[in-house]
Amino acid sequence: MTNTPATHVPDATDVVGLYDAMFRRRDTRAEFTGEPIPAEVLDRILTAAHAAPSVGLSQPWDFILVTDPAVRRSFREHVHQERAVFNDQLDARQAETFARIKVEGIMEAGLGIVVSYDADRGSPAVLGRHAIADAGLYSVCLAIQNLWLAATAEGLGVGWVSFYREEFLRDLVGLPETLRPIAWLCVGPVRDLPTVPDLERHGWRNRLPLSEVVHHERYDPIRGR
Repeated sequence: MTNTPATHVPDATDVVGLYDAMFRRRDTRAEFTGEPIPAEVLDRILTAAHAAPSVGLSQPWDFILVTDPAVRRSFREHVHQERAVFNDQLDARQAETFARIKVEGIMEAGLGIVVSYDADRGSPAVLGRHAIADAGLYSVCLAIQNLWLAATAEGLGVGWVSFYREEFLRDLVGLPETLRPIAWLCVGPVRDLPTVPDLERHGWRNRLPLSEVVHHERYDPIRGR
């Protein structure tokens, strides 16, 4: 897949397609079919991820593709243990709501993708990172968002699993100590994508209106409460 030239002028179809992917994108859990991702589609979404902007052009990401059922089962067991840890912190009302929420699709998805951050890539002088140490981490998140939108446009689902300890996942997929695991992404074909995100549908939280998070000139503490 070749990159679109910078001089490309988007037409109406391009614009509609981009916004459609943004607003259809969901953190997918229960909708995976288990079917494999076609090789050419996987190449396209990884190419999109690798095309993300990065501080100092450091490209500090790596993508570990996980299909081994034993590895995936081990990770799922760890995630369920961490789910129990979180559940113990909740009051009775929150625990009742949380019990209805599925937090992973590790075994159901066609593929697991571990995305890691290499803070040493491009060092010692990473242009633009001297004042903001986390700029490289932000770059990895941009790559994940690119992957997510591309996958959505391709008709795939993505679920970001965050119930894990970094040291466990690092050891599980053989990352060296210098690399930080940022995400386990469940990726694969889905039956459909929910119209309403799971956390809203189950009543965990509601989406804030845009008017509450837009400020003019200076932060408004009343609006940003």
